[in-house]
Amino acid sequence: MLKKLMPVVLALIGLAGGLAAGAFLKPAPAPEEPAASETAETKTAPAEHPAPAETAAEADPLAHDSPADPEAKWEYAKLDNQFVVPVMGDGRVASMVVLSISLEITPGHGNDVFAREPKLRDSFLRVLFAHERAGGFSGVFTDQRVMGELRGRLREAARAVLGKIVNDVLVTDILRQDV
Repeated sequence: MLKKLMPVVLALIGLAGGLAAGAFLKPAPAPEEPAASETAETKTAPAEHPAPAETAAEADPLAHDSPADPEAKWEYAKLDNQFVVPVMGDGRVASMVVLSISLEITPGHGNDVFAREPKLRDSFLRVLFAHERAGGFSGVFTDQRVMGELRGRLREAARAVLGKIVNDVLVTDILRQDV
């Protein structure tokens, strides 16, 4: 009898502990909206607040493809293997660049990314080799402008393979090792 009752008792103790922890760790409630009876001072101070036409997308120059719904979340698909690009100089390999890349995608499409990964990797390598031939990995290769151009080309290549499920391409790691 005790052997049959023990799992039920343990389950109830676990449930009670989980509920207590959930109640204790519950986030604070969101601050309430201002009351409808605002003072005249707050109504007549529009110069302190940005114009209604100025949105977060306009204020952030890096927000290129913001979703229409600001509450929309993105899913991230990290490509398993790194990309290795040889940097040529004087007819020989002068250094190696190693990159890790992730994709910012529409939720629920992670399997689509991994199903098309060989074609995606091929497209990315074409872009990376073209970037190297143009001198993109020489000098200050992590310059914001240079990296922005590279990300833009990688995003175009990803969209050519996967379509509009790709929002952005993220270079999560980059390393250049001189040989």
